[in-house]
Amino acid sequence: MAERGETGSAGRFGARYGRVARRRVAEIEEDMRDEHECPECGRERVSRQGTGVWECGYCGYTFTGGAYSPQTPGGRTAERSIRAALAETADEEE
Repeated sequence: MAERGETGSAGRFGARYGRVARRRVAEIEEDMRDEHECPECGRERVSRQGTGVWECGYCGYTFTGGAYSPQTPGGRTAERSIRAALAETADEEE
């Protein structure tokens, strides 16, 4: 008899949609349910409240982010660009 692999949260799809799609869904949902670091207090207590809404269970800080993770790659890039622009402006003022 063949061994069965771990299906995780994507087991609800049964044999439908293909192995790669089910694995990708399981990975995304696993990352979504992990605890994330709070940008306010720094503790690993951030959890998803709804689509794109995240809240720290320790300090109560609520913020928006990606649908499945608190920070998106595009958001990180924008944050770096803003920081660089602000640093440039501060250098010009001196």
